[in-house]
Amino acid sequence: MILGDILRQFDDPSVVAAALMQFGDLGLLAQAETKAAAYGETLGEYASASVRLFSNEANDDEWVALMAAMGRTDDPGAACLRFMLEWANLREGQPAPCCGSCGGE
Repeated sequence: MILGDILRQFDDPSVVAAALMQFGDLGLLAQAETKAAAYGETLGEYASASVRLFSNEANDDEWVALMAAMGRTDDPGAACLRFMLEWANLREGQPAPCCGSCGGE
């Protein structure tokens, strides 16, 4: 599945969960669900915000690491989602990914 297909289906939390489940990473799924709930977002909204945050703030080395991770899998869209969620989770203590609906407040 390509990332664009996944992103278009983020209104369905099962799509995000299924993409993460194929990696068998229940810990990442649980973290994302917990953070989404803490921010009052659905899993899809949190995942979308994480993708936007990565897109806006990742440095060149992080983009290279993402490309490498995507090149090592048969499902680069899901690998991209996983990488961006892991990256967002490592930013703990920094501002949360924002879905944009509140204007960043």
